Amino acid sequence: MQKFLRCVFFLIIYTSLNLYAADIKSIGVPYIENFSKALYASGNQNWSVAKDKDGVMYFGNAEGLLTYDGKYWQQYKMPNNQIVRSVAVDNNGKIYTGGFGAFGYWSFKKNKLKYTSLTNLIPKSDQLKDEIWKIHIYGNKIIFQSFSTIYIYVNGKISILKNASNFLFSYKIGNRFIVENKGLYELKGNKLEFIPGSDVVCKTGVLSILPFKENILLIGTGKDGLFLFDGKTFTPFNTAANSFLSAFQLNNGAKILDKYYAYGTILNGIIIIDENGKIIQRINKSSGLQNNTVLSLYADNEQNLWAGLDNGIDRIELNSPLYFYLDKTGIFGTVYSSVIFQNKIYLGTNQGLFYSDWNQNDQFSNLNFKLIPNSQGQVWELTIIDGQLLCGHNNGTFNVVGNKIEKLTGYSGGWTIKKLNSNPNILIQGTYTGLLLFNKNSSGRWQFYKKIANFSEPSRYVEQDNKGEIWVSHAYKGLYKLKLSSDYSTVISNKYYDEKNGLPTNYNLNLFNLEDKIVFASESGFFTYDNISDRFSKYNVLNKTLGSFASSNKIINAGSKKYWFINHGKTALANFGEAGKISIDSNRFSILDGKMVQYYENISRISDSIYLISVDDGFVFYNASQKIQSSSSKIQQKVLIRRIEDITDKYSIISENGNGGSEIEIRNSRNNIRISFSLPHYRQAKIKFQYYLEGYSKDWSDWSYATQKDFTNLSSGKYQFKVRAKIDDSQVSDITTFEFTVLRPWYLSSWAIILYSIMFVIILIMGKKIYERKLQKDSQKITDKLQAEQDEILKQESEANEKEIHKLQTEKLQAELASKNRELANSAMTLVYKNELLQKLSDDILKLKDENGKKLADEQIRRIQKVINDGMNDERDWHLFENSFNEAHESFFKKLKAGHPDLVPNDLKLCAYLRMNMSSKEMSSLLNITLRGVEIRRYRLRKKLNVPHDKNLTEFLMEL
Repeated sequence: MQKFLRCVFFLIIYTSLNLYAADIKSIGVPYIENFSKALYASGNQNWSVAKDKDGVMYFGNAEGLLTYDGKYWQQYKMPNNQIVRSVAVDNNGKIYTGGFGAFGYWSFKKNKLKYTSLTNLIPKSDQLKDEIWKIHIYGNKIIFQSFSTIYIYVNGKISILKNASNFLFSYKIGNRFIVENKGLYELKGNKLEFIPGSDVVCKTGVLSILPFKENILLIGTGKDGLFLFDGKTFTPFNTAANSFLSAFQLNNGAKILDKYYAYGTILNGIIIIDENGKIIQRINKSSGLQNNTVLSLYADNEQNLWAGLDNGIDRIELNSPLYFYLDKTGIFGTVYSSVIFQNKIYLGTNQGLFYSDWNQNDQFSNLNFKLIPNSQGQVWELTIIDGQLLCGHNNGTFNVVGNKIEKLTGYSGGWTIKKLNSNPNILIQGTYTGLLLFNKNSSGRWQFYKKIANFSEPSRYVEQDNKGEIWVSHAYKGLYKLKLSSDYSTVISNKYYDEKNGLPTNYNLNLFNLEDKIVFASESGFFTYDNISDRFSKYNVLNKTLGSFASSNKIINAGSKKYWFINHGKTALANFGEAGKISIDSNRFSILDGKMVQYYENISRISDSIYLISVDDGFVFYNASQKIQSSSSKIQQKVLIRRIEDITDKYSIISENGNGGSEIEIRNSRNNIRISFSLPHYRQAKIKFQYYLEGYSKDWSDWSYATQKDFTNLSSGKYQFKVRAKIDDSQVSDITTFEFTVLRPWYLSSWAIILYSIMFVIILIMGKKIYERKLQKDSQKITDKLQAEQDEILKQESEANEKEIHKLQTEKLQAELASKNRELANSAMTLVYKNELLQKLSDDILKLKDENGKKLADEQIRRIQKVINDGMNDERDWHLFENSFNEAHESFFKKLKAGHPDLVPNDLKLCAYLRMNMSSKEMSSLLNITLRGVEIRRYRLRKKLNVPHDKNLTEFLMEL
């Protein structure tokens, strides 16, 4: 019975959630992308929205015109800094804007967006003095509407329409143009014709007219609700939305997805209804909008609803498979687990267990979450097992019944609970302090059975293998394999595994059941266990297929052979349904990146295609059956070249739209540029770009998220910059090309080349003349050279003769010198002989005796000795020798005296004898001193002459 009720419940939920399977859901809110004032860097208020054929968005902003291309925002000021109240884009790419006292268009001039005013075309008698609130492209006409006047611009001229009283707002519906003026008027030809009976809908003002089915118009009023107009009759459209729109003041509307109607209000955001008037969505600040005052709405061709707000811009992703419920007020804290059970939605958070009634027939309604009494504290897990909701809590484990909890056990930290594979009637639970067992009581309710003995380690993950053994892991404690007793009450075998068993580490190891096979998750990838070798090895087949998700920290069963892989905040859904093949999808879940509680991610399966995903501050519904954008291999949009900038020394804009139909030329001195590009794709996706600069690069770049590229020091020449985009690693866009030319430097310009040519001709002429002159000079030089060579020969002959003569003279002088040296030697030897003879006489006289045999008288001997000494010391002989020596040796004594004035005559004599290389004996005779005296004189002479110690005195004197 319980299983039957459960199936019925899921069927109801499934039917409700899939009622509009390919449309807008009534659960949560679609993904909302917020663009704050700080992001787009302009004014708070955004009065109008438009989109051009290239996909660029335009916003009428309080500070001017805003543009957005999916990546870059740009602001353009009006001439007098007016607020842009209205904006529209025609098929030619002109952007029309209107403000106070001004309207005109923006277009690219010289590759930059410039404003052209049209107010000068208005007749002087009807000058614009108020705001332009609406602009419509109506065939070949551009209609500008203020409260007082309608200005029609066509073929360069402006015509004017006025009425008895002021207009309110105007609307273009298909090929019809309607304006309110105490009633509705339709433009036919050049006149406004009153629509009979329309005054009934204009009591509180008409603020929206949208096309309905079968040529019917859906009219939204300020406070009187919605009306249908079939061309004849105005009928109230009875819908629950009327009270909402009246209370919160309808302000604008837009038709979306061909069968829904979105209305913006002044006080409470946006409401979406279907063709039956049923409220499908309420979207306001509490559910994700930045502001509750919606100044403008625009539905683009990519199933996006753009909301221009009183403070910011929001993009609502319609027809999305993901719908959000976020706790903007922080009532329930961080969500760790969520589940829908018995018409209630439960959130397990860090603050406790919260619940709210879940009405599948009115799921857009505001959920009212309340804390279940006595559930305060950390909730780890919510699990439905056999029709019972179990809550793993910091304070124990509880059975959840409606808005109450029943305590099953006080063992703290119920991380995970599941059935034993070997006995489905027993539950095993991992806690802070080991493992617990649960069984059913007599009434079929789960109850605590016992704690498993002999094991008390923290048990974050628990799985039972096909042998019945229990695997337990904890991020910091490691991995255990337990063998239980036959009654499961006791651990009889406990083995711990780490790096020694083939694991990459014993930290951050998680284990999961994947297709009835236990896999072990780590930062290094998934591992499997081999029971025979008792070792772990890499699960290479799975790791290779999963790619970046091979290092996932969690796997959650998604049913039907599908599994959620969560890699540190990033989510993917893998399908194992096809044998031998695994398909993995992560792109559509990029919105969830970083939004789930890391390591405690939770995804509950509600039905075959509906999942409830816990995020930090709420939950998300994912509808796997929801149709999303076509997966064709080509992207419909093209990559836009948005800006070319000169970055040589200071930044300046070269172009704002690539080539823009004109040739881009860049000066050679400014050859450092930055190219920015974007893809105007606004739905959540991973967009990568690849570029190639022909003439510079060798190949295409790698795919990357970068949307700009700098090129520096470009040489002169023509270049083609090519870029393409890829969405979600599958769809690839066509190539967008931007051509530009880097000019040659000024000295290689065309004028410079002409000048160089003229100068070359002049140089040739002058060169010819110079060459002729040079020939004459060279001829003269040759003649002069021959004459110089003859003169040189004669000169050389003359010098040779002179050298020969000089040689002969030198030989003669050397002969004469040798002769004189011989004469000097003979003279010196004569003196030596004379002195030796006199010395001998002196010695013999001392030996003489008289006839009596007595020595001669001393007086006689002294007289004779004196004569001998005078003879030996006769200076005449020395003077004669000195003169002869000077003649032979070029005034040797003069040089000695000049260099050494302290030399005495005896020193000069000794120098002369040494120069003649006389022996010491000969010098002692000539100097009339002993040999010892000669040596003493030689020593003294060396000191006076400062002769180096390693130099011979005789050689020194001979070198003078």
